[in-house]
Amino acid sequence: MRAFYFDNLQGDQRLLHDSGRSVSDEVLKSIGVLHWHIPTDQQSQIDAVAEERNYKNRDVITITKEGLGDLYETKLKGFYEEHMHEDEEIRYILEGSGFFDVRDHPTDSWIRVHLEAGDLLVLPAGIYHRFTLDEKNVIKAMRLFKDEPKWIPYNRDGATDANPYRIDYMKTLTVN
Repeated sequence: MRAFYFDNLQGDQRLLHDSGRSVSDEVLKSIGVLHWHIPTDQQSQIDAVAEERNYKNRDVITITKEGLGDLYETKLKGFYEEHMHEDEEIRYILEGSGFFDVRDHPTDSWIRVHLEAGDLLVLPAGIYHRFTLDEKNVIKAMRLFKDEPKWIPYNRDGATDANPYRIDYMKTLTVN
C-alpha cells in the first residue's frame, strides 16, 4: 500500500495521479483510515482481524472488463463518484490492484491509496471516498461486513453532509 495526494489533473482516473507528496500512516490514521498488509496465503490473519472488528460476513467481488462486459465503464464511473457509507468499508485485495481516494481533513484534498494483493483497507463510516481500478484493469477483493452484506453509496451532497453517520465521523476528527 502506498498513499499520496492526488494531483487533480484531468485524465483517465485509472492513471497514477501522484502529486509527488506522500501521505504518512499517521495522516491516514488521523482521518480514521486503517490498513494492514497480510499475505494472501495467511487467511487466519484475516479471520483474526474480522473477529477483532466484529465482521460476521464476507464475499468476494471481481472487477474486470471481461467480467462486466458492456457495464464496465458505467460501473467504474459509478464507483468513482464521491460517496460515503453508513458502515465501514473493508476491502482485502486478493488479486490485482486499484485505488481508493479518501478526503483529507481539514483540507478536503484527495488522498490516493494504491492497494495491491495482500492489502487490507478499512474506511470509517461517513468518510467521503471513491474507488477505481488502476491501468491493470483487474481487481479481486474480499469485502467484509459487520452484518448482512450491503453496499449502499450515498453520493456527496447537502443531504449526505447532514447524514448522522457523516456528522458522527466529523465529530471523531475534531476529537483527534
